[in-house]
Amino acid sequence: MDAAARVRAQEVLERCRALGFAAAGVCAAEPSGYSDQFRAWVSRGEHGTMAYMDKHADVRLDVRLLLDGAQSVVMVADQYGLRGDVADERRPGVGRVARYARGEDYHKVIKRRLHALCDELAAEHAGERFRVFVDTAPVLERELAARCGIGWQGKHTLTINPVLGSYLLLGGFVTTMKLEAPPEQEASKDHCGTCTRCIDACPTQAIRPYSVNATRCISYLTIEHRGEIEPEFRQAMGDWIFGCDVCQEVCPHNSARDEQRGRVHPTYAPRRVGFDLLEVLNWSEDDRRAAFKGSALKRAKLEMMKRNAAIAAGNVGGEAAHNGADQQAE
Repeated sequence: MDAAARVRAQEVLERCRALGFAAAGVCAAEPSGYSDQFRAWVSRGEHGTMAYMDKHADVRLDVRLLLDGAQSVVMVADQYGLRGDVADERRPGVGRVARYARGEDYHKVIKRRLHALCDELAAEHAGERFRVFVDTAPVLERELAARCGIGWQGKHTLTINPVLGSYLLLGGFVTTMKLEAPPEQEASKDHCGTCTRCIDACPTQAIRPYSVNATRCISYLTIEHRGEIEPEFRQAMGDWIFGCDVCQEVCPHNSARDEQRGRVHPTYAPRRVGFDLLEVLNWSEDDRRAAFKGSALKRAKLEMMKRNAAIAAGNVGGEAAHNGADQQAE
């Protein structure tokens, strides 16, 4: 045991909690244990058009390559939803967006605090270096989150915290500082057991245990896929026009509990639950930018949102259905 490294880690984790993160942990910077599974997933083409998943795969599979001399990783999680949050009811003419995208852009919200923390640490520990990542760097964040005791990677591949559930957004940093996990931190254990609710409930049958075929996933289809959506998936998409929460809504670890459920970070307070489909179908690029300002929704381009809205309109009915059907036929 390195007592000094453990003290440093404890101080860093206390600062993370003071910054409002719902969970935080540390682990050694080490190669991934999922190298074979990741490469097999890519070789099957289940990453779809997300070429960036295969790019810099060597770095993605060994976080040490992200920063010369890396010794440790700090992972944090923000909570954007609570256990017991019920599924939204379908409303004619309205398309839903996933919960994580209803508030401020998590990339910016998490990065601001992590950069501030790393700047402080760099000033206090001369010669030490840091690199922050939030979703966009080639890092297997969910594996690192499990090593840091934040939660295990569920059968739907999302991080599940035994107390908070899975409505979590991850971020972290790799550093040359040597940090050792405090004694109360344990690597997360899998508590999915024999449950298959997420697999059974997936509208497009995208989930196998601990693996998702992105080319079938509604989140991928509505956010990442740039072309036409295959007819076999359109009805299953329901009223989702950006992302999907179904696998999380059915998860027992997101069910209501009497004990403390944590607290949603205020920046993720919903600005919207969805959008009027007729409005989306008639958006200009300026309309899209205004509607998506300051949110993670901007990942989807105008033509993608109109495509998604047209499909949703055909599924949920209402005034937008006629317009949507016309656009889908064009």
